[in-house]
Amino acid sequence: MNHPRQERSFVMVKPDGVIRGLAGEIIQRIEQRGLKIVALQMFQPTHEQIDDHYPKAETWIGRLGEKTLSTYEKYGYDAMKELGTTDKMEIGKMVRKWLVDYMTSAPLVKMVVEGPHAVDMIRKLAGNTMPVLADMGTIRGDYSTDSAAIANKEKRAVMNIVHASETPEEAQHEISHWFAPDQIFSYERKDVV
Repeated sequence: MNHPRQERSFVMVKPDGVIRGLAGEIIQRIEQRGLKIVALQMFQPTHEQIDDHYPKAETWIGRLGEKTLSTYEKYGYDAMKELGTTDKMEIGKMVRKWLVDYMTSAPLVKMVVEGPHAVDMIRKLAGNTMPVLADMGTIRGDYSTDSAAIANKEKRAVMNIVHASETPEEAQHEISHWFAPDQIFSYERKDVV
């Protein structure tokens, strides 16, 4: 295991972040925090690449469905009327499809970020995955007001600017999915010259 100063995280600027010209701002925030970018690329993902990025496990899909159903319940919406079902697995599959469609709708910017507790630091910089709940000063809090309620009504994924690995294990999996070892660079960051 690497030293905590060398922890790596995977970050991806999502379609709404790219088409709104926020990639540079996101990179700037990461670098200003003292983290370094060791791999970076803009690309147009294929359906298969995104499909393989998101978990296919029934537990994950079921959780998506449960979250969607709880949003419908919270706001008094009728899931059966709007989605044609109340089955959490069917709804989870629907939401996963919305995610894949969204993530393939425009180019993305993918990167590997390295530095002290990179996974936690990036999650803190990104803010709550629901932009409407994200604190001001975070990427999502400053640049999006989207919510699950709005996205569900519009039958699409939540547009939340950026993806960030949740755990070091997830980061390791995502980094190896999106980058070959020779695409990741090693250098010493110099904050003062």
